[in-house]
Amino acid sequence: MKYNLLGNTGLKVSELCLGTMTFGGRGMWTAIGTLPQDQVNSLVKQAVDGGINFIDTANVYSEGLSEQMTGKAVRDLGLNRSDLVVATKVRGKMGEGPNDSGLSRKHILQQADESLQRLNMDYIDLYQIHGFDALTPLEETLDALDSLVKAGKVRHIGCSNLAAWQIMKALGISAREHLSKFVSLQAYYTIAGRDLERELVPLLLDQKLGLMVWSPLAGGLLSGKYGRDVESGEGRRANFDFPPVNKDKAFDIIDVMREIATAKDVTVAQIALAWLLHQPAVTTVIVGANKPQQLADNLASVNVELSDDELAQLDEVSQLAPEYPGWMLERQGADRK
Repeated sequence: MKYNLLGNTGLKVSELCLGTMTFGGRGMWTAIGTLPQDQVNSLVKQAVDGGINFIDTANVYSEGLSEQMTGKAVRDLGLNRSDLVVATKVRGKMGEGPNDSGLSRKHILQQADESLQRLNMDYIDLYQIHGFDALTPLEETLDALDSLVKAGKVRHIGCSNLAAWQIMKALGISAREHLSKFVSLQAYYTIAGRDLERELVPLLLDQKLGLMVWSPLAGGLLSGKYGRDVESGEGRRANFDFPPVNKDKAFDIIDVMREIATAKDVTVAQIALAWLLHQPAVTTVIVGANKPQQLADNLASVNVELSDDELAQLDEVSQLAPEYPGWMLERQGADRK
């Protein structure tokens, strides 16, 4: 297991991060996972034993139960809190009141306290906004987050599921107002969904933000259970067909990954994860599991090396279609590289 700096900070996080969306199971989250506490404890122990020091959760996961179970696992296992990097998020609906969602100062400060109570921890290493709130000025959101950092309740702040212009605007406000700034982006990225390479990856590299990848197997589509002539009746895709994927193109990619996986005697899922770990913008890849075997398979991906030829094959079959202004920037900038 390698450890990478999280953005432009001195904080080191494991190249794989344990996702907790399968913990508990309430409301819509039952489609993702319904793990009881004893199985949660086992997965957390397996992850930590495998070298993972980074755990990502969110207040909305199973309506707060995921945070609660994550914190209990840390205590039940007797883990040293200072050895772990714990991340959670705020933005989603946590009640029926008019102020029970969004990124207002009121909601952020209330939810930070409630997340700390559920986790039973004194601080959050990385507190992330879970999306954009069009009703709340970014100045208010960033000021509230900065208050949490100054109070010692939060160490770093990050964002998730934002457009490049929204992130750049936020960084500009933080610089102007001398507020804590986002150090990371949590975003969807897979070999079957490379959209963020158009605008977000150049921004992350330029501004030195870390990238935390969610759903690296495209909701299980790249797990090896699916193919052009293979349709698994189990797994997340069978119950929750998300995120959106061009499946015809994904099956072309899976065909190439399956050939490489067979030659290396590894799984298709390991090839999909290894491809991400070879991308320069990626800091950590979030892996979740319902079964120990799934987590073990994911952990083994850190040992998969892809040659230049194999990376070229995977890039060719998965590359994005040209899009303006990208193709014009490339053409005009050829003489200035």
